[in-house]
Amino acid sequence: MKRVWFGAAAMAALSLSAFGAQAHEKHACIDDACVMESLLPVPAEGAAAGDATSLESPRYGTWGFDISGMDTTAKPGDDFYKFANGTWDAKTVIPSDRVRYGNFDKLAELSEARTRAIIEAAAADKAATGEKAKIGAAYRAFMDEATIEKLDSKPIQPWLDGVKKVKTKEEFTALMGKSATTPYATLIGVGVSSDAKNPQRYAVYASTGGLSLPDRDYYLDAKFADKKTAYLAYVEKMLTLAGWEKPAANAKAIVDFETKLAEASWTRVERRDRDKTYNPATLAELQALTPGYDWNKYLIGTELPKVDRFIVTTNTSFPKYAKIYADTPLETLKAWQAFKVIDGGASMLSKRFADANFEFRNKTLSGQPEQRPRWKRAVAQVNGMLGEAVGKEYVAAYFPPESKAKMVALVGDIRTALKTRIDNLDWMGPETKVKAQDKLSKFTVKIGYPDKWRDYSKLEVKDNDAYGNAQRAGAVEYRRNVARLNQPVDKTEWGMTPQTVNAYYNSVNNEIVFPAAILQAPFFHPDADPAINYGGIGGVIGHEIGHGFDDQGRKSDGDGVLRDWWTAEDAAKFNAQADKLGAQYSAFEPFPGVHVNGKLTMGENIGDMAGLTLAREAYHVSLHGQPAPVLDGFTGDQRIYLGWAQVWRGKSRDDALKQQIASDPHSPGYYRVNGTIRNQPGWYSAFDVKPGDKLYVAPEDRVKIW
Repeated sequence: MKRVWFGAAAMAALSLSAFGAQAHEKHACIDDACVMESLLPVPAEGAAAGDATSLESPRYGTWGFDISGMDTTAKPGDDFYKFANGTWDAKTVIPSDRVRYGNFDKLAELSEARTRAIIEAAAADKAATGEKAKIGAAYRAFMDEATIEKLDSKPIQPWLDGVKKVKTKEEFTALMGKSATTPYATLIGVGVSSDAKNPQRYAVYASTGGLSLPDRDYYLDAKFADKKTAYLAYVEKMLTLAGWEKPAANAKAIVDFETKLAEASWTRVERRDRDKTYNPATLAELQALTPGYDWNKYLIGTELPKVDRFIVTTNTSFPKYAKIYADTPLETLKAWQAFKVIDGGASMLSKRFADANFEFRNKTLSGQPEQRPRWKRAVAQVNGMLGEAVGKEYVAAYFPPESKAKMVALVGDIRTALKTRIDNLDWMGPETKVKAQDKLSKFTVKIGYPDKWRDYSKLEVKDNDAYGNAQRAGAVEYRRNVARLNQPVDKTEWGMTPQTVNAYYNSVNNEIVFPAAILQAPFFHPDADPAINYGGIGGVIGHEIGHGFDDQGRKSDGDGVLRDWWTAEDAAKFNAQADKLGAQYSAFEPFPGVHVNGKLTMGENIGDMAGLTLAREAYHVSLHGQPAPVLDGFTGDQRIYLGWAQVWRGKSRDDALKQQIASDPHSPGYYRVNGTIRNQPGWYSAFDVKPGDKLYVAPEDRVKIW
């Protein structure tokens, strides 16, 4: 099922994770893609995840670090990731139902197991009422394979019939207007989100879309030619399964159509520029930008009130999209719309649809050998529909109040470290420093769970309608946003559920958010060595604060307003260092001819640099002038860097990694270790790194921002 698009939310929120999302459309999130069974509570030192029945929080080693996972034959200065994680990496096998596996994924498995227990208890409770009853019904519906098989394609048939009835382009435009509340897709979408230049109010954003592959490069870059060929076969198969006419010819027309859209689309690097994606326009100006695209007909279906101000994001693509739309035969557009309906709902339909969807979306594109067990997919479905209702139960069972208190203290330490660093920056002038300190002082911190929970009273959930449940959930969420259009922005809401293993920064709210599920080892454990906690969760805290001062986050002030508060001289100095960092990352080559995109990953790389720098400084302050203890021969500083490296312990399948590099703003975990530490002066002294070591960067060439 397609995700409801909420305007600039993906641009406003920057997260730590880069987990590969199962769906082909994504929402912003700290590791990689917002993207996530159970962990052994007290494993033998270095043991991998084990007891799938345990719901206890994990522990690592005797003081928070898995020594047995190291490869001490590796020289830290040559490959620090391998030194810290090499034995773990050599021994770990990615589960057959996953495209990647690491410490984020281990915690995601734990969260999955915990929420499964909560959800299945609700499903078994025949007397349940309210949200609990809805949780249970949603789970039972997805697990009811017999009913789903019997229904086969019936859930999508009314929507396909709706496409068949379209006789003109004007009718097709009106159909696309309903995309946020129906399974239909749209070429140009609108959604409600906070106004980046007036973050106390909501605005309507407009942006181009329409593509079905992970990125425009999959259509245009020769290195993805095999994936595009496989996509053509997949489109034909899905049209055939649904009984759409002329599947082969229509499949080719669809792929050719989307290729033209790809050529007209902005790159991901262009789309992350917050200045270029803020283009206010009246309805008349929007219409002029897209000749032949009848916005009046389109807007009727959006259910928006009368609106005469839009924020256009990918503005130069709009006229190109309008021409492509005008030049494309209606028969092709209808076949494209039918395919989007089939593809978007396939995972909730009968086995023949779900299997075909898995074979292409997961196996071919990402290299995942086996489909995830049905219960896992059901848990993900329920969390997606009723996430905060499940989250309430999760917090009550698994988030101790003392964890929140300790996080508050850690955040305070990291903020203090950044305050001091800003004062002492040699490249920033006093005028900009005052405004940077003002922004830092206005950060909002959200830890664990929201103070106000989401209301799901308007969501209808049925025992025998897995497809319809997901569809109605998306429509309810969209309508909730539309109803808020003329209201003040709700600063209390969260963009992630408490059971999500992730964290994020939201520029329009100037807030950092840490869900309960990430506040566990290896990020944080109350009994772990403080240096490990600082290298783990301290680095995460610093990362999210750092997003407020990365190449895009720095463009908003302390009140979340998108404006230039920098002197020209200081901005130039910042950009020079950012460009140097981008060049470092663009030199990384995970596969022959495949490089990390230093411009796409810029914000996350700056966040990592800031996070690790601030974590070390905060740890030193916490010692109150006393020497750090030495544990198993490791100094305090060494343990900070080991803690950071342990967090990013992970492996990916080749296709998944290539997809991440093409489409995700997070660098692969290997480079989040090696790429970050080589700019940290403290790492050189901690591990006696010298010229000639492979990771060595001369002092004058190291990047220094925050």
